Amino acid sequence: MLETDLAPLPSGRPPADGEVAAGPILEMRAITKRFPGVVALRDVNLTVSLGEIHAICGENGAGKSTLMKVLSGVHPAGSYEGQIVFDGHEARFHSINDSERLGIVIIHQELALSPFLSIAENIFLGNERLSQSRLIDWNRTNAEAAALMRRVGLHENPTTPINQIGVGKQQLVEIAKALSKEVKLLILDEPTAALNDTDSAHLLDLMRQLQAQGITCIMISHKLGEIMASADTTTVLRDGQTIETLDMSDPQATQERLIRGMVGRDLEARFPPRQAVIGREVLRVEDWTVHHPTQPGRVIVDHASLNVRAGEVVGIAGLMGAGRTELAMSLFGQSYGRDISGRVFKDGQEVELKTVADAIGHGLAYVSEDRKRYGLNLLATISDNITAAGLGKLMSKLGWINGNEQLKVAEEYRAKLNIRTPSVLYNVNKLSGGNQQKCVLSKWLFTGPDVLILDEPTRGIDVGAKFEIYSLINQLAAEGKAVIVISSELPEIIGLCDRVYTLSFGRITGQVSADQATQESLMERMTEEKETLR
Repeated sequence: MLETDLAPLPSGRPPADGEVAAGPILEMRAITKRFPGVVALRDVNLTVSLGEIHAICGENGAGKSTLMKVLSGVHPAGSYEGQIVFDGHEARFHSINDSERLGIVIIHQELALSPFLSIAENIFLGNERLSQSRLIDWNRTNAEAAALMRRVGLHENPTTPINQIGVGKQQLVEIAKALSKEVKLLILDEPTAALNDTDSAHLLDLMRQLQAQGITCIMISHKLGEIMASADTTTVLRDGQTIETLDMSDPQATQERLIRGMVGRDLEARFPPRQAVIGREVLRVEDWTVHHPTQPGRVIVDHASLNVRAGEVVGIAGLMGAGRTELAMSLFGQSYGRDISGRVFKDGQEVELKTVADAIGHGLAYVSEDRKRYGLNLLATISDNITAAGLGKLMSKLGWINGNEQLKVAEEYRAKLNIRTPSVLYNVNKLSGGNQQKCVLSKWLFTGPDVLILDEPTRGIDVGAKFEIYSLINQLAAEGKAVIVISSELPEIIGLCDRVYTLSFGRITGQVSADQATQESLMERMTEEKETLR
C-alpha cells in the first residue's frame, strides 16, 4: 500500500460496498503546524459529520487556511504533527492530487481558472476526457460539462471562454469542476467574498442542494450572517487554536457568541463612534464620463458628478457592474478606460489627472479592491511594499534608496496599523488577508494623500480586523483627510459614511446623508433601470 493511500485505523474497518460510513467523515486530531518563528496551528481539533455544512470562522491569521492546506495536502504529511482521519481511515496526503483522488476538493478564494480556455476545458483541466486514440474527445467533454453545469444551475454554452462570464458564474464553474472529481468533501474558502447579494444567495442555495445529494461541505467565511443562515455546525479558531464548536440549531449560537470566540472579547458595536468635523471641499468631480477600454461605444461611467470635503467619509454604493471601481480607477490617473471626459477640481483648482503620477502628485491615493493583483508585490517584503509608492521620499541626491530609512518607515507603519508580523523583512505573501490590507493602506498613507479612495477596504477580512480598519478610517477623517469608501456591504456604507452616493449603470442616481439612509432606500436607487435614467 502506498503511503498516500488510506490506511484502516486499528479500531475501524473499510465500509462495505454500498454502505454509508457511520459517524464523522473527517476528524483532524491535535494538528500542530510550525513555520520558522511561528506556530500557525497548535493542537487543533476538527470533527465534520457526514453530509453537513460545517463553517470555520476566525480572525485573519487564526489558522483557517493553514488548517485546510494541511487537510488537502498542500502542507504534506510529515510537515505537521497530528492525525487526519477521513472516511474512517487514517490519511497521509503528500500532495493535493492525493486528497482529490479520495474526494476532498478545495476551492480557494482566488479562483484557479484559465481565463482564455472554455468552461468545459476548465472543468476537465488535468482530468481530460480522452478518446481511445488518447486525444481529447470534445463531444464527450462538452456533453459531460453541460451535465455538470446543469447540476450547479449554470446555463451557459460549455464552449464559452471563462473571461466572458462573471465572478459568480466562475464560482459555479469551480464547483462543477469539483463535482467532476466525484467530490465527497467540498471546501469553500470565502466563497461569497467577491459576489453580489444575488450570486451569494444562489451559491448558498447550491450548497444546500449539494448537501441533499450527500456531499459534505466546509465553508470558511467572515460573513457571520451567511454562517448563521447556512451552517449546521461552526468551529471557531483563534490564534491557531480551537476555541469551540457550536451546533447552530442551539439558541445560544448567536453572532455575538461567534464574535466573542473569534476576537476573545465582546464587540459592543460593529462601528467605532466618530464625531465628524467636516471642513472645506477638497475634491469635486463634474460630468465624468468613461468609455470601455476595448469597446469604444460603450459608456461605463456616464456624466457622474460628486464631491468630498475635508474630514468627511463619503460612500459610493452600487451593484456589481454599476461602474464603482471603474469610476475610482479612471479618477486615479486614468488607470481604467478611454475617451475620458469631465473636470476634476482639487482644493478649488482644476487639475489634470492623466497618469497615476499626476494623481499622487495632486494628493490622491487609491486602495484597489484586488489587493493581490493591484495593491501588492507578493514576491517582495513588507518593507518594500509599504514604501513602494513613496520611494522618492527615501531617495538621496545620488538616486540611492536609504535602506535604513526604509526599514524605519516600515516599522512605524507596522506599529501604527498593528500589522502582525515577526519582521517587516518577511515576504508580504506570508501575511493573512487583513494584515495584507493594512500593508496596502500603509503604502498609500506613506504618500501623504489628501484624498483617499478605498475600494472594498474590508473585503475578505474578519470582523476584528474590520473594526481596526474602520477605526483607522475615522482617524484619517479626524486628521482632515477626505475619504471615499466603495463597498458592496450596505450596512458598512451606512455605519461608516457621512454621505452616500448611489450608482446604477454608471450614473449617479442620488445622494443621501447616512443617518437618513436605509438599506431599502439605497437599494431602490441602486437598481434604477437604465431606461429610467435616460
